[in-house]
Order: sequence, then structure tokens, then C-alpha cells
Amino acid sequence: MKLKKFGSRCGFKVNPVSIGAMRFPADAVEAVKLIRSAIDRGMVYIDTSRGYGESEFVLGRALKDGYREKVILSSKCSPWIKKIQDSDDGSADSVFHRIQETILRLDVEYLDFYQVWNVDSPEAWKTAVRKGGMVDGIRRAMAEGMVSHTGFTTHEKPENLLRYLDDAGWADVILVTWNLLNRDYADVLTKAHKLGIGTIAMNPCGGGRLAEASPVFMELAEEVGAASVPDLAIRYVYSNPDIDTMLCGMTRKEDIDNSLASISRGKFTTAQMKRINALLDGKTKAKMCTACNYCMPCPAGINIPGMMHMAFQSRYYGFETAVRKEYAGSSLKADACKQCRQCEKKCTQKIAIVKELKSIHKELWK
Repeated sequence: MKLKKFGSRCGFKVNPVSIGAMRFPADAVEAVKLIRSAIDRGMVYIDTSRGYGESEFVLGRALKDGYREKVILSSKCSPWIKKIQDSDDGSADSVFHRIQETILRLDVEYLDFYQVWNVDSPEAWKTAVRKGGMVDGIRRAMAEGMVSHTGFTTHEKPENLLRYLDDAGWADVILVTWNLLNRDYADVLTKAHKLGIGTIAMNPCGGGRLAEASPVFMELAEEVGAASVPDLAIRYVYSNPDIDTMLCGMTRKEDIDNSLASISRGKFTTAQMKRINALLDGKTKAKMCTACNYCMPCPAGINIPGMMHMAFQSRYYGFETAVRKEYAGSSLKADACKQCRQCEKKCTQKIAIVKELKSIHKELWK
């Protein structure tokens, strides 16, 4: 794999595929073998978290015997995602303590990165950057040699992120979702890349959704010469010049093998990318629901945008099995609608939501 600059702020170089540490095998012996195998094959950036169960402990064992020196190690936290103690309030002191704990759990002397985990709202951003807040705590750790660089991960609205980036001189990397099913962060990635911020894509295979046999994507994969839908997904991310690396969630050796095999097949040509994007753009236009959330809250408690999203994935992409399973697990189904039509009055796309909810339940509750 060809190394690529990890932005221009941190000085590192990374391979196109990196290690996502959320889904290691439950067996620690197998997990250590898997991690070391990935490192030996060139996957050197590692993204873990205090909130990923035993991930830090297992990773710490894997980084013995000289493996720590081979990797770029990153962890993260935030109190709105996971509180370890009641004192986790996003203050500089609380974050500094979490960094100390993570270093102990990993049994390392320092971290290459410590990030603010999932900036998902303006409130979270303010908590991170305020005086005496999370970034100040990370800076203290950096001054004491415990951390080398920082950044943030996010699921925030793209329009907000574009504003935040103007004030993110402290951030050396950013992690966002990017895949065939979610291209919302295109402008964010482009801007971050121009600013010299290292860019990381999570969920290149849509959190596993793109491993399902979708007739739409199977046909597209064949048309552009991809070996499979997952191969299409990995190479699509690889072909985005604004992405430096993507995280590969690893549970089996095949996860490593398949990801690296896709990279070895190369990036898509301009013509191939044009064809892929044309299909995706066409499907997106058919979506109608823009997930603006103006229809919420629903008096009956239904997650209306969520229901619309499931219907879209089933109807237009053919992910019927996975979507029906997801729908079956919903605590409240679409048939809970009381037909008050408050949502329809607020819908910016003028969707007949009550009618749609009836159709969704009929389609997915089988």
C-alpha cells in the first residue's frame, strides 16, 4: 500500500486502510493475533476509545514486543457519549484524568492522538472548545508529553461543521462517516483537506449494510468492474482524494484480507466514479425526505425520519433483509401513528406522511 500524508498538521503518513478497534474478537488471544497481523500488513493508524469495552486493554497487550513503535495510536472520550464517573463533565481536569486512565489501560507511555469523541451538536462543540474545556485538558496532556496531537470525531450537521472548521486550528485530524450510502460530508472533507487536517472515514461499508446482497449495488459493482459490493464500497472511499485513510472494523482475518485486496485493485477511474455518483445522485433525488426533523417530535413517539430512511434503503437500494430486521427491532412501529397530521403541516417536502407510514408498516412488517 502506498503511504499518504495524513494532512499537513501532524507530520504522519498513513495507509489507505487503518484499524478500527470497536469490534475486536471477544477472545483476547485471537484479538491480539488479529491486531498484530493487521499491523504487520501495514495498517498502522489505530482508533480506539475508553467507551469500546475492553478494546484499550486488548490493544495494549497487542502493542507489546515492539508493536507500539510501529503504530499511530489514538483514543478518545466525551461525557455526552459515555461517562465513566459522575465528575466527567467535559472540563479540562476531567479529560486530563481520562487521558491518564487510557494511558494506564493501554500500558503505553504516550498517545499519538487523543480526540474529542463525537461532536454531535453546537452544545458539544462549545463544551469542547470553551475555556477550561476538553481541548484545554488535551492541551495540558500535550504539554506534559502524554499526547502528541488532537482532533475530533463527529456526526454533526455538515453546515455546522463547515463553520467549526474555521475555528479548529487546534485540530490535526477529523473523523466522519463516508460511504456509498452517506455522502453528506463531502464539503466537510474537502475543506478539512484544504486546511491540512488529516481526514479519516468511518463505516466505509455502511456499518455492514453494504455486505448485504443488494441487487442495485451488485449490478453497479459488475458494471464498474468491482469484485463485489464490499469491494465497490472500499474502493469508492479509496477513490476520494479528500480522504487520507478509512477505518476497517476487524473481527475476522477476512476483514483484513478483503480490505487490503480491494485497495490492491486500485482506485476507480474518473469515468467509473462518474457512473457511480450518477446512480447515487439519482437515488438521493428519489428520497424526498431530507431528514430535516421539522416533523419531530411526533406526538405518538414515532421516529418519522428514521422510518423514512428505512423505507428508502429498502425500496431504492434493495436492503430488504437488513431493513426488516432493523424495523422489527424498533420499539415503536409506524402503525402507532394516530393520524393527527401535525407532521404533515410541518414537512418541508410536503410528504403525505400518514399515508407513507401505513405503507412502510405494510412493506416492512412481514
